[in-house]
Amino acid sequence: MQPNLPTLLTWARVVAIPLLVGVFFLPLPVVAQNAIATALFVGAAITDWLDGWLARRWGQTSAFGAFLDPVADKLIVCVALVMLVDLNRVDAIVAAIIVGRELTISALREWMAQMGARASVAVHSIGKLKTVSQLVAIPLLLYDGRVLGLHSRSLGTWLVWIAAILTVWSMLYYLRQAWPVLRDGKAAVGRTDGEA
Repeated sequence: MQPNLPTLLTWARVVAIPLLVGVFFLPLPVVAQNAIATALFVGAAITDWLDGWLARRWGQTSAFGAFLDPVADKLIVCVALVMLVDLNRVDAIVAAIIVGRELTISALREWMAQMGARASVAVHSIGKLKTVSQLVAIPLLLYDGRVLGLHSRSLGTWLVWIAAILTVWSMLYYLRQAWPVLRDGKAAVGRTDGEA
């Protein structure tokens, strides 16, 4: 695989994940930990947009990039939510809803692709709205300070609950779109009892 800038940007998002966790274990003031974690997450969100745009513009799309990009996105969101639960800034139920949805829809898309019906669960505007809500809520919760005269945790809490609602809504939408194949489809070819 020939390395290119879009793929390197995606890898940078993967590298940001342990850094995001590790910063909260450094002997730094809480304000500094929050600021660094927020910068890492916002930087990762920017690279998410940038790597896709560059890959399309420069014709550098690849099968590996198409695999790694959503994995990096979901990992950093899920890890950030776990850290926020540990920091008592997000309710565990909200994190469970969002992480559970990501696992469910990822598995659904993989199965639908095996059935030759991936287009049925292509990204929809509800899913995009859910992603935007998450990508705004999580930095506000990581920052945990005052923004434009408001405490970012209050605003982030509202937004992460909105994201959780949109998460359930989008999951139900995708499951409804996939239901005809789920109901009538045959088992994936090549599956054995030992596979999870």
